[in-house]
Amino acid sequence: MNLFLPKQHGAWAMLIIPFWLGIIASNFLWQHIPFFIGWLLLYLATYPMLLLFKKKKISFYRKWTMIYMLPALLFLLFPLETNPFIIFFGLIMIPFFCINAYFSSKNRDRALSNDLSAIVVFGIAGLASSFLGEGFVSDKAWLAFFTSILFFTGSTFYVKTMIREKKSEIYKWISWGYHLLVFTFWLIAGQWMIALAILPSLLRAYYFYGKPYSVKKVGVLEIGNAVLFFGMMTVALLFS
Repeated sequence: MNLFLPKQHGAWAMLIIPFWLGIIASNFLWQHIPFFIGWLLLYLATYPMLLLFKKKKISFYRKWTMIYMLPALLFLLFPLETNPFIIFFGLIMIPFFCINAYFSSKNRDRALSNDLSAIVVFGIAGLASSFLGEGFVSDKAWLAFFTSILFFTGSTFYVKTMIREKKSEIYKWISWGYHLLVFTFWLIAGQWMIALAILPSLLRAYYFYGKPYSVKKVGVLEIGNAVLFFGMMTVALLFS
């Protein structure tokens, strides 16, 4: 039986990076391992769950939702047993999930608001992983949260200029202006290491724009950029 997996490859970086930056911003516990596995399975479960709102192939999507959801809940029992207040982060995610469900029902999965909603959900997971490690959300955890959201929002703008909105002058200037603004903000804030982590995104937004890259090449380059961001953010959090 072939696994039913999400097609949004860029979401894997959003799934992994905020969660582990949250750990780096706090303390690692062995419960983070089942927590991450449960978070991964929960993400896999939400993919067919959201497709249910399209009201097609109901039995197929329901089956795969349950295949992923049941083990996800079992693994998530470990962090919940350690700190039951973790559940509040899940509750905070629900309104954003409702937004994703709405856009799925309207077949507007690529809408910008839908993307931004998903980015916030992944960021909240980072706050949850940090909370598990320390019992509270530290300044470092908030820093990782906001930096991740800003980074992946920029990635969303950039990818749109390379694929679906590659002929849009508006999106080009939004992407360029956004990346420059975020980079400048971190410099003014005195967070030069975070500014360096954002710099590759700024450079690729300008340099790669208009290049005839395939969807696959754009995705591969984004993975490389995400790895750079994660590495530099790790250093920034460890030494801040």
